[in-house]
Amino acid sequence: MRRVSVVIASLLSVALATAGPALAQSKEPVKIGLSAAVSGGSAASGEAIKRGLQIAIDEINAKGGVLGGRKLELVVRDDEGNPQKGVTIARELVEREKVVAVFGGLHTTVALAQVPVWHELKTPYMGAWAAGTNITRNGQSPNYVFRVSANDDYVDRFLSRYAVETMKKSKPGLLLENTPWGQSNETGLTKWFGEKGIKAVGVERFNWGDPDMSPQLLRLKSAGADHIVLVANAPEGAQVLRSKAKLGWDTAMISHWGISGGRFAELTGDLSEGVTFLQTYTFFGKQNERGQYVLKMLREKHGIKEPGDVIAPVGTANAYDGLHLLALAIEQAGATDGSKVRDALESLKSEYKGLIKSYRRPFSPEQHDALTDEDYVMVVWKGGKIVPVTMK
Repeated sequence: MRRVSVVIASLLSVALATAGPALAQSKEPVKIGLSAAVSGGSAASGEAIKRGLQIAIDEINAKGGVLGGRKLELVVRDDEGNPQKGVTIARELVEREKVVAVFGGLHTTVALAQVPVWHELKTPYMGAWAAGTNITRNGQSPNYVFRVSANDDYVDRFLSRYAVETMKKSKPGLLLENTPWGQSNETGLTKWFGEKGIKAVGVERFNWGDPDMSPQLLRLKSAGADHIVLVANAPEGAQVLRSKAKLGWDTAMISHWGISGGRFAELTGDLSEGVTFLQTYTFFGKQNERGQYVLKMLREKHGIKEPGDVIAPVGTANAYDGLHLLALAIEQAGATDGSKVRDALESLKSEYKGLIKSYRRPFSPEQHDALTDEDYVMVVWKGGKIVPVTMK
């Protein structure tokens, strides 16, 4: 009997020794990556995305995490809006940090450069800002790139409809940054204005860091533009307004949302007053349960006093909803394997009543954008804050 007891004890010791690492591993955190500009002229966008992700992560962890008790952990890397650095960061997050999925930031140029990496490493990417059409419509199958954000094709349909139907304008002048993001919007704006029988009177481009946009504006003015459609980030958008004021050209202007991702109002002062652009969400007005919760967390953690104080609000809103959808996919997959999580995102069974809207099967093999132009709102800079155009 003693000999039997010794054998059983030995077997139990071996079993526990074998199970120990597995049990420990099962409680390891599930890492989520963020590659975004968190410094420089677009730092507000990265900070907003980080806030949205962390609020969602804290909420999920407080309820027990995922996969039977594993906590979510955010790993942030600053890509500085640099595509080459973005590619390096993408590999670092997956190969060294072992993240399950990566959220992306404001710059389409970075997101497009990273697309091949996600497919090579079989890692899901969730866009939380960059709107380039080909980020999600990238021709890959299976496609590892998803987005809870705007898509330029939908944006351009939204902006052209607003210009023609609301502003009653018919002679657009396009002023676009000279990047793949600008090219993406030139394609979309030409397409959607064209469907209304309208052709842009001119298409002008500028480079990052250009100090003066007067020549481009003068050409659009001479061509007879009755409004400008601007596709720019905050630093260049500010230069456009300064140049426009210097010329004394008081023409209407509507913009893509890049101007909300940096220090636009600070750089332009009173010149920003009345500039309209689109968003996927506004914290003004009556909020649903999620909106009330996120605002509460922003007040407690970041000293936000009112909706207008929320920096780059779409970054926070998109990231918050995107993280919850990813967590649902991880649970549905029952694993952190990238391929299984990707498959789960395409076939989510649980409806998620989110901040921006209720998501019911937000993704499919054919559609990797959870939001369309039906989910966009038009906003305006007023007193240095972003408010809905309908509000006085």
